[in-house]
Amino acid sequence: MWTASQWTDYEVIDTSKGEKLERWGTYLLVRPDPQVIWDTPRHHRGWKKPNAHYHRSSKGGGEWEFFDLPAQWSIRYRELTFWLKPFAFKHTGLFPEQAVNWDWFSAKIRQANRSIKVLNLFAYTGGATLAAAAAGAQVTHVDASKGMVSWAKENAAASGLSDAPIRWLVDDCMKFVEREIRRGNHYDGIIMDPPSYGRGPKGEIWKIEDSIHPFIRECTKLLSAHPLFFLVNSYTTGLAPAVLTYLIATELKDRGGHVESQEIGLPVRESGLVLPCGASGRWEA
Repeated sequence: MWTASQWTDYEVIDTSKGEKLERWGTYLLVRPDPQVIWDTPRHHRGWKKPNAHYHRSSKGGGEWEFFDLPAQWSIRYRELTFWLKPFAFKHTGLFPEQAVNWDWFSAKIRQANRSIKVLNLFAYTGGATLAAAAAGAQVTHVDASKGMVSWAKENAAASGLSDAPIRWLVDDCMKFVEREIRRGNHYDGIIMDPPSYGRGPKGEIWKIEDSIHPFIRECTKLLSAHPLFFLVNSYTTGLAPAVLTYLIATELKDRGGHVESQEIGLPVRESGLVLPCGASGRWEA
């Protein structure tokens, strides 16, 4: 498992009974987690006195219960700063486990000793975008949500990257990739973080089990003559790491290089174990 163990402003303190107790900066949050199927004692005082608690509804969805939490606050990872706020369906605007991937491709970008162009698809609030830009890459950031792209720009400003070579685009990722292929544009690194399920601007249905393979196939057409990396993230429990390896290797077999996929996770302070948080598949030259 690849573990995001280098955080100082974030940690999973404990997990039990379908929930996790987390520290985001100086604030404690309790949020549901479908992976937490164990029932262990809750000794940490934060369980009883969090700053906010997201309660999942038996009918689907849920709602936040706030005790003492600002509308917005920030945390840092290495040289990056991220604005956080509680919003729909338990989220805060950041997936901390992805830091293990940020470190991986950032090192590759820095060691390349050449200009690197990166495409970040389903780019959310820009964690991967900012990590790649801070490492020296030119980044194209694509997300279908205008609000998420605006949030990513705020994170860039907070991280001192307002003037970095980042192209911010509000667009349907599949349609953008199709247009880029027609334009003849290419990238040295591609990152994608596709949702399990979604709808495009015209009602197009995205279901990851049906859509991910053809999407990966199209994206490989955008790789440059000397690509550096290709990264696919999945939060869908049905897509095991070996499935990601098979999908990526099938489409990049003519490029040589190496494919490896693993679960990604976060260390849990109280147990000393690792909480699984999905999987990532990596190809590197």
